[in-house]
Parts: sequence; C-alpha cells; structure tokens
Amino acid sequence: MLRSLRLATLLGGLLLSACTLAADIDAASYGYPLTNPFEATIASTPPELRPELPSDEEINQSDYNLNLRPERAFSLPDNFWPVKKLRYRMARQDHPAPLIFLIAGTGAPYNSSLNEYLKKLYYKAGYHVVQLSSPTSFDFMTSASRFATPGVSKEDAEDMYRVMQAVRAQHPHLAITDFYLTGYSLGALDAAFVSHLDETRHSFNFKRVLLLNPPVNLYTSVSNLDKLVQTQVKGINNSTTFYELVLGKLTRYFQQKGYIDLNDALLYDFQQSRQHLSNEQMAMVIGTSFRFSAADIAFTSDLINRRGLITPPKYPITEGSSLTPFFKRALQCDFDCYLTEQVIPMWRARSDGGSLLQLVDQVSLYALKDYLKGSSKIAVMHNADDVILGPGDIGFLRSTFGDRLTLYPHGGHCGNINYRVNSDAMLEFFRG
Repeated sequence: MLRSLRLATLLGGLLLSACTLAADIDAASYGYPLTNPFEATIASTPPELRPELPSDEEINQSDYNLNLRPERAFSLPDNFWPVKKLRYRMARQDHPAPLIFLIAGTGAPYNSSLNEYLKKLYYKAGYHVVQLSSPTSFDFMTSASRFATPGVSKEDAEDMYRVMQAVRAQHPHLAITDFYLTGYSLGALDAAFVSHLDETRHSFNFKRVLLLNPPVNLYTSVSNLDKLVQTQVKGINNSTTFYELVLGKLTRYFQQKGYIDLNDALLYDFQQSRQHLSNEQMAMVIGTSFRFSAADIAFTSDLINRRGLITPPKYPITEGSSLTPFFKRALQCDFDCYLTEQVIPMWRARSDGGSLLQLVDQVSLYALKDYLKGSSKIAVMHNADDVILGPGDIGFLRSTFGDRLTLYPHGGHCGNINYRVNSDAMLEFFRG
C-alpha cells in the first residue's frame, strides 16, 4: 500500500508542502534561508545564522561506561570490544541544575553532531546534559538492548529507560533540580515512549519533553527514506551511476568513522558540489546515507542474534576478520527489508502473532495519541517540508498537540535545529 506511492509524488509533494500546508510560523518572518527541503537536510543552517556556543574546552564534560549486558562480552567477536559497554557523555554544571537527556537519531551514537550541538546549547543555558546513543546505533544494540532488534518503540523505550536509570545511579551526588528530555528524529519518537513509560515508573517525573522532527508513522517515514534511494537521476543513462558515486563517498566515510552520523555524512565531500546537485541527486544522497544506517542496524542485529540472514551463524569471526563482505551484503537490505526479515518475526514471536498494521500502529505516535493529547508537558517542533512526513501526519500533530506544535515552513529533516530562531524556541520551551 505505502509502496504504491510514486517517488515523483513524494518529491513533488515535499517541494510544495510549505505552500499547501498552513504553517504556524510564517515563512517571511521566519527567515530561514534554505527553502528546498533536500538542500536544508544536507546543508543545515549557514554558520552565521547559528547561535554562539561554548567550545568543548569550555565545557566540564566526561565520557562514562555502563556494563548493562555483560553476557555479550563472551558471545560477541573480539572486534566488538569497543561497544561491549555502553558509552555516554555527561556535561555537568558546578552548581545544582536541571538535567536534560538527549536521545540521538537513527543509527547515531551519543556524540553525533546534532547531539553535540544540543549539548552545547543546553549547557550554556545552565543545564547538566547527558548524551545518549540511539537504540538503533550499533553500540546501544550491542551493550544495552535486550533483543538487539530495535524498531518496536515500547521495547526500545524500556531499554532506554534502564540506561537512564543506570546513568542516574552512577552519579548519586550530582545535584539535580529537575529532569528534562528531548530527542531528534527517531530519538524524538523514543523520547515520547520514554516519557509515557515514566508516567508509571516515576524515576524522573520529567518536567518537560520536547520532540524534534519525530516520525509520526514510523513505517511511512522509513518507506519515504527507502524511496529516496530509488530515485531516477535525470540526464544519466545508467541510473546507478550517481548512486555508485554516493555509495563510494559514504563508504569511505563509514570506514573512517565506523558509523554514519547522518548530519555529518551528508556534507562529507559534498560541500563544493552541493549547489550543483539536482533535487533527485540530493534525494539520493539523503536516502543513501539512511541506507547505511539501515545496513548497520540489520548487520548488527543479525550478528548478535545469530539469525544467519547476513552472517552465517557458525562463521568464525575473530579480531582480524574483515566484516566488509557482510556489511556489503547488509547494504542490500533497506529499512523495509530489516523490518520484514528481523523486526516483524521477533515481534510476532513475542506477541503471539499480529498483523503488520498492528505493529505499525504500536511503533508510531498514534499508539500514544491519548497520552500526548492530554500531557501539557510535551511539545513538538517540526517542519512542513520534512522528508519523513507522509499524508495526514501534520494533521495528526495538529489535532493531538494543538498549540504545543510549532510548525516551521522550511528546514527539511532536522536541517534548521541549529538555526538561532529554533534554538531560542527550544530554550524558551524548557524555561516555561
């Protein structure tokens, strides 16, 4: 059903959505300069329009480890040793202060570029800040996830909640006045489910929760991103030529970093060529970077659970083994493939069956509609032209959050989070 939406409709709809959807923030008064959603997603905010923030040297911060899944130390290959314990970063004030948890987006580690930006923003405003990896990052999957098959939002939230509790327990003398929570992209969806869980667990009693560019219907969002990879690039006889170019650049990035930081990777080696890319090419750049995240998730989940879909269950992997052939195989698996081959079978086995539609409802904001509608402490900031939104998503946000939804006309997917206007609005929300 969702697959039947043509990519041309998706591309055209994104470029027109800022005009056809009534935005809370007027485009003229907003002032964000990038009106093309693909360009905004890739390029983010021009440096001169970002707020002044402290340098790393000016922040009192350290990285810490949590040993949450000690049994995996013996079941995983030696070359996974860096992620057998969960790493996180804390920036602390020298006085009693509120603490804010930051949850990274799809596949991103705790020190992703957007998490780093948000850390500096909130630290300057006087908060203790804890940066956490996404439940879909390979380090979280390896060292904190019970089932190492992220995608079932309730399960991911329970894993994340245990991490937050462990972080708090590791710093018993840190003077905290209140707890706050935010996340961007998939991390925003995680934050919504974590907040809902906290209503019964009461470990934090979050005072305010901010969702930045969350997927509304997770399946719609991943389907949109999968379609971007399939874009036909005009003027190129061989439709795979540009994809291979993007793939080669991102492969070199991945080999250097060991993961894909979406916001950083999108700009990698494209700064000079960005102005010469067509909409179709920019769409493919975005889709390909998300394909790397999907491949990383699929590979890690398959290896930890020994499912044999990508890595043969009995294949001997040592510290010297090359994982490249298996990762190349994983690159053939998009988000839909991962959901179909790994998430749905695991979910059905644990829930006594169930249809795909039931799962889609359970992992989306729709599952929390009554809670979100009635909780005045939760707000959303989103963009009318975000590439992850589908038909009806903005209507759902409007009817559910009312005046707690701030809808910007431009910004693509998270491209305007570091814009001064957005940053000021985030700080104002948490001060309220």
